[in-house]
Amino acid sequence: MNPRTPSDQAVAARHGWVQALATVLVALIAMGVVAALGLWAAGASDLPEGAFPRVVAASVVTAVGGTVELSGSAGGLADSTAGLTVIPLSVTLAGALALGAGFLRPLRHRAVAGSRELAGWAGRIAVLWLLALLALAYAARQTFKLSLGDDTLGDLGDVFGVSPEVGFTTDVPQTLVFGLLWMAGVLVLALLVSRRAPLPGRLLRLQESVRPAAHAMVVLLLAHVVLGILVALVVAVTRGHAPETLAVVLLGMPNLVWLALTIGLGATWNGRVEGPFGLPMPHVLDEVLRSKDTATLNLRTLAEHDGRVWWLVVVEAVLLLSVAFLMAARSPARVRAWQHAVHLAVALALTVLMICLMGRISAHYGLSVLGIGDLGGGLSGQLFLTPELWPAVGLGALWGLVTGFLGALPARSVRRA
Repeated sequence: MNPRTPSDQAVAARHGWVQALATVLVALIAMGVVAALGLWAAGASDLPEGAFPRVVAASVVTAVGGTVELSGSAGGLADSTAGLTVIPLSVTLAGALALGAGFLRPLRHRAVAGSRELAGWAGRIAVLWLLALLALAYAARQTFKLSLGDDTLGDLGDVFGVSPEVGFTTDVPQTLVFGLLWMAGVLVLALLVSRRAPLPGRLLRLQESVRPAAHAMVVLLLAHVVLGILVALVVAVTRGHAPETLAVVLLGMPNLVWLALTIGLGATWNGRVEGPFGLPMPHVLDEVLRSKDTATLNLRTLAEHDGRVWWLVVVEAVLLLSVAFLMAARSPARVRAWQHAVHLAVALALTVLMICLMGRISAHYGLSVLGIGDLGGGLSGQLFLTPELWPAVGLGALWGLVTGFLGALPARSVRRA
């Protein structure tokens, strides 16, 4: 066996197991803190049986693509159903930023890194990440007893001995698979976005085409989050409801502002809200979705309730032109305007695809006794929100072509480093 060279030892010292453990712990702590504060603001700290830590663990699991399954039981004469599909993207974003920064930190100040070195560093993080996900998956399990109230449904429950319970658990294999894919996606995106992160020699050509476009999309998404937080703070100060606003910021701000991004581009979503619960959205969105049938959510339908919605088009045009200019300014001078347009079109189409896949929401619950349901006036409901996927992706590509070309024109006079 050949002894390790001093350079190999230095590389291992920069990103060994200790550094990998620190990276994973920082990412999990960031996600846990954001989820805990958001759930506390939403009132989840009052959950019975000390369930709050387990709900926080479940939120972290869903934030990285894991699967949390709802279950219910109500005795032999009753039936209960429940389901939930939603990703708290504020928690996801916090974890992605922390994990990506920890992954890149030992690699800074270098021009090139070997494929084996990057794979080894990512592999150490992956092993510890899977162990952490396994622990979270087994921690995110709880069962609650529900009260039927004092009305007709409660009387039926007393007569027939119905004691409804609802709980949640995790699908451990799916959580590990999707959690690992999420981690891999974050690390790859971190390498593509960072201008100073080293790449293997064979991939250096990506610095001219992929990196500026990927960086522009991250700036676009973060700009929407920052604007959303500023608007939320203004609303909290002027109209009150500070706890509810804080809960939205810490749990679902990207869900809201990235939905607005796609709508501003002309995309259409279909949804419905039925029952006592709704979406963390402005009143105009909730008003449109609370219809008897499936509602169509786009610029036209929203403008029928509030004409200010058309300002979304202006905001998206300004932001896209800005990131297009930034992308062109970070690219070599030999890249032509039409090439910038193609790069931004592909990047924006992929970004819209990601938003549509991660922004879907589906939830339902219900209880019936002897086939009689919804007697409790609040023990059943549903909500869902799904995009018209491929038209949205096509609109993203079209906007990318136009703004990518126009944004590149003034960047010709910018001096490239």
